[in-house]
Amino acid sequence: MRRWSDGRGTLVVHGGQGPVSVPLEIAASYRARTKGLLGRDSVDGAILLSPANSVHTFRMRIPIDVAYLDRDLEVVAVRTMTPGRLGMPRVRARHVLEAEAGVMKAWGLRAGVRVEVEVVTG
Repeated sequence: MRRWSDGRGTLVVHGGQGPVSVPLEIAASYRARTKGLLGRDSVDGAILLSPANSVHTFRMRIPIDVAYLDRDLEVVAVRTMTPGRLGMPRVRARHVLEAEAGVMKAWGLRAGVRVEVEVVTG
């Protein structure tokens, strides 16, 4: 399984007319994953929670799109969640992407699509 560190990168979605590059925040530590998008009014791109197979939206201010990824970074499912919800764990999911509600469809992100994570180093 892939192991990342907290930081920034680019999410590349191979699902639409061509690759779509999205700014990405990587939350790999327990502390960063626990905080996630809590307390934010917006998201610049997406946040990757890894490892993770479920999320909740308690104490969130905005509705979000959630994509569950398997170990090969293929999308298992995409859901839109309103604040105050508990998402069901996905058995095959190893990572979770979160973004503002509605943007994942525009990126071409749907079940069966594979993504890449390019980490910014330095």
